[in-house]
Amino acid sequence: MTQDVYIYDAIRTPRGKGRKDGALHEVTSLRLSAQTLNALKERNNLEGHAVEDVIWGNVTQVMEQGGCLARSAVLASDLDERIPGLAINRFCASGMEAVNLAANQVKGGAGNGYIAGGVEMMGRVAMGADGAAIAVDPTLAMEKYFVPQGISADIIATEFGFTRDEADQLAMQSQQRAARAWEEGRFDKSVITVRDQNGLAILDRDEYMRPQTDMQSLGGLNPAFQQMGEVMPGFDKVALMKYPHLERINHIHHAGNSSGIVDGAAAVLVGNKEFGEQHGLKPRARIRATAKIGTDPTIMLTGPVPVTEKILKDNGMTIDDIDLFEVNEAFAAVVMRFMQAFDVDDSKVNVNGGGIAMGHPLGATGAMIIGILLDEMERADKEVGLATLCIASGMGAATIIERV
Repeated sequence: MTQDVYIYDAIRTPRGKGRKDGALHEVTSLRLSAQTLNALKERNNLEGHAVEDVIWGNVTQVMEQGGCLARSAVLASDLDERIPGLAINRFCASGMEAVNLAANQVKGGAGNGYIAGGVEMMGRVAMGADGAAIAVDPTLAMEKYFVPQGISADIIATEFGFTRDEADQLAMQSQQRAARAWEEGRFDKSVITVRDQNGLAILDRDEYMRPQTDMQSLGGLNPAFQQMGEVMPGFDKVALMKYPHLERINHIHHAGNSSGIVDGAAAVLVGNKEFGEQHGLKPRARIRATAKIGTDPTIMLTGPVPVTEKILKDNGMTIDDIDLFEVNEAFAAVVMRFMQAFDVDDSKVNVNGGGIAMGHPLGATGAMIIGILLDEMERADKEVGLATLCIASGMGAATIIERV
């Protein structure tokens, strides 16, 4: 017998710039994770062996982010040492998959409550430092026509007819919406202040944003992936071998309409009704459904479309049943393809900006957008929301939540 699973709380750190001059550069993945866990513990008065497990997503699991960071984070935090930790990796959806896995564990009776989320310190542990087989093993990369994600985003733009101006318009809108959200305090409920080892506040606001962005400044940026596509190592030719119907790849993505490299962490507290009653907590939303799917590994980033089709079909829903959407802004074309496929008005999608404006801390983003979606549903008095991400090597993940 399955049982309902609720979200009791969701918090995140501000997103740091992911560079040596960024505010979070001297904070390790372990310490940022521990601060996030401590904040969730304190806000919800969690004492003793309060949750069954901490499930923590992370993409580049080497160096300070290796060795089951989830368990290390528990031990470095104020949580009871009897709480174990599980580190997982589903690339960009790792934080969401952590939440979904926790929800399904509760649904199946394997514990009453979990903390789930993730972290990525992209300024300290470089993306790709783990030497992923899909990219470096020629027996796989050549057989599956591997190209970097930026090339994949440009393939989407070419395949589905998106222009550079359209991508830049979405990017400018993301910046404007994020700036407005901060000005109006829309993130106040969930963003915690990050402190250094002396307890001094070092960041309380997303650091990556560029609210002054306009079409003119975006227009002056060179395509970021054209050189690697057309010259060396010539990934366009790989793509055209896979998709011979395309005459050429139209390189429209650049630093201004792609997600930012940033640092950050996020955590979500999930549990059943008994968990809330035991700890005196009021549920904020029910996790109605979760889904994941595999997709074409070359174009790679189209996953939000088929996984949304799947989650809706599996639960007897249509796209019109969803009031708000969070579609991770890995690249502008990803979001544009989602809106095109479902004919969704952009007034319902990423209404407070997204990864283009605020950045995409890989292992944390999935949990972040679930929390952002929940906050906005409460603020705007909406009932049902869907969060989804594209995933490296061709996957998609989605979560549907509804207010209670």
